[in-house]
Amino acid sequence: MASTTCFARQYRLLHSREFQRVFSDTQCKSADRLLTLLAVNNKCGFARMGLAISKKRIKTAVARNRLKRLVRDSFRRHRKELHNMDIVVIGHTRAAEVSNQEIYDSLNQHWEKLTAKCKNSS
Repeated sequence: MASTTCFARQYRLLHSREFQRVFSDTQCKSADRLLTLLAVNNKCGFARMGLAISKKRIKTAVARNRLKRLVRDSFRRHRKELHNMDIVVIGHTRAAEVSNQEIYDSLNQHWEKLTAKCKNSS
């Protein structure tokens, strides 16, 4: 099993059917002006995450890559708390314009909200 400091393949949503399942069967949702997180419980025994950071919303590759890097890092730090969830993170236009700390703060609130909401919907 991979260490907690990497974003190993097993912790990613890799196939379109996995993303589609989260989009169509969303059990928990958390949204603010920067990000929307959709989650559904899984049977894997650990949390997995996929990113939907589109060129339409975040224009430059530098901004998209920065956001993806920050989301992956935050997910790695909170993965144990998220238990059995498949999560898709959707970036909004405003996310490209704010500081790294604002994105981390937003993500921390989202992780807490999803943990509380999805625990109740299991």
